[in-house]
Parts: sequence; structure tokens; C-alpha cells
Amino acid sequence: MLGWLFDAQVTIAGHPILWREIIGNLFGLASAIGGMRRQIWAWPVGITANVLLFTVFLGGVFSTPQAVDLYGQAGRQVFFIVVSVYGWVQWRRTRQASGGEGPAVIPRWAGRTGWIQIGTVAVVGTVVFAYIFRALDSYGPWADAWIFTGSLLATYGMARGWTEFWLIWIAVDAVGVPLLLRAGYYPSAVLYLVYAVVVAYGFTVWLRAQRAERPSIDPAAESSPAAVG
Repeated sequence: MLGWLFDAQVTIAGHPILWREIIGNLFGLASAIGGMRRQIWAWPVGITANVLLFTVFLGGVFSTPQAVDLYGQAGRQVFFIVVSVYGWVQWRRTRQASGGEGPAVIPRWAGRTGWIQIGTVAVVGTVVFAYIFRALDSYGPWADAWIFTGSLLATYGMARGWTEFWLIWIAVDAVGVPLLLRAGYYPSAVLYLVYAVVVAYGFTVWLRAQRAERPSIDPAAESSPAAVG
């Protein structure tokens, strides 16, 4: 069964496409929808997607039809798994603290300190990883570096319950779609477009939940170290 999943392909418009790329992206989409609904199962479903897509984006290593190595795309799957385990634990603790009845996370703004942290990591991370990926001869190193850095920030923000993480995903998708189209990863590019719609809607869902469930919290107050640490 695993051997079939690893090698199975389908040809669409003359382009061979791996089933594990399609399945991995569908699991990723399911995880995004679960995150929008603040369901704990979003994390293990996302981890499954990460494992599948890791093998897809190392095209030269795993002999995919594209034979293109996107080290940022592949590397972020590994970090996704680590951050997803953290998010899984955090959301379970929140749910258990409410007696199993409340939401797994209560959305909130990151606050001024959080915004500074996000901006700093976004700039420094993109520059550092761009040079690393270029040294590794990764395809589209600068775009790949931002996708890598932005994706980690968004996943961490989701684990923390920061409403802004949806906006980071939109910025990642805006860069990811052109990169994946140029590299020939068509299912991933199409799913990125679908993700963009889902995350835009997810932002409005979390924003409404934030206003309904934390009406007395002033966003400025959340900038204190205790709120974002």
C-alpha cells in the first residue's frame, strides 16, 4: 500500500502528478479548515500532510516528475511537525482546562510586542534562509525563504491563538502560487489558491470569535510580555 502511494501518478493535461502531492495537499486543506473551526484534530491531520509533502518537494532526492528540489518547502514540513506538536499540546491543555467543553483556543491579537517579534523574524529569517537555500541550489531561494519563514510564523501564531496568523498565510500564498507554478508543482499551486480563500474566510471567523469571546480585552493590553510570552 505504501509503495503504491509513493509511486502512483496521474497525468493531467500532459503533466505527470504524484498522488501523494494531491493527497498531501488535501490533508493540508482539511487541517486549515479544522484550524478555522478550532478543532484539535487539525494538528494531527496537518502532520500527515507534512510527511507526504516532505517527500514531494525533494524532487531530486525522491525522483518526482519535477525533479526539482525546493529545500524551503521541504524543510518547512519538518518544522511544521515540530510546531504542530506544540500546538496540539497547547490546544489540548486549553480544552482540558475548560473541562472539555470550551473551545481549544480563544483568538486574540498578538499585540505590539508580538507584532515586533513577527516582523523581526520575518525579515531576518527570510534573509538568512535565502542565503542558505541559494547555497544549496534551491529553486527560487528568496521566494522559498519567505514561504519557509512565513509558514513557520503562521503555524506558531495559530498555536498561540493569534488572529494575525491568517494574514501571514495570505502573504505566504501570494508568493507560493507563482513559485510552485514555475517549478511545475501544479496541484500544490492550485491548493495554495484554495488555501487563500479558506484563510481569508478563516480570518473573519476568528475575528468574530475574538470579539464575541474576549469583548473586554483591549488589544493594547495584550502587548505586555505576560500576554505574548
